[in-house]
Amino acid sequence: MTESLVDTDILSFYFKGDTKVVESFREYLRVFEVINLSIITYYEILGGLKAKNAVKQIEEFETFVGNKAIIHISQDSANLSSNVYADLRKRGITIGASDILIAGISLVNDLTLVTNNERHYDPIRGLRIENWTK
Repeated sequence: MTESLVDTDILSFYFKGDTKVVESFREYLRVFEVINLSIITYYEILGGLKAKNAVKQIEEFETFVGNKAIIHISQDSANLSSNVYADLRKRGITIGASDILIAGISLVNDLTLVTNNERHYDPIRGLRIENWTK
């Protein structure tokens, strides 16, 4: 197991109580002190909950986030993300800006991206991916 950045979809599986994902979180925390989330994932989860006016879930999420590492976009990660965007565009591959920013944060911080959306991130060169749903 390597130090990782948890993508939005994996966090959704966790909150839904997916047994494989919950166990992977437990295993990870036996080795590493905290779960790493990007500020993009924070935004995506919180935005989705607010759109549903899920007040109780928002409170639960904020409590959950309280002891997690939120990794912000830095100038270095933005620069690396722009390189990823340019490379993908030259190869005719389209990926959403949020996902490119998450990948950049993961790459610049040397973190494995934990996602269930493997095919989506596969074209990004140098990005290590794990899927905790399998």
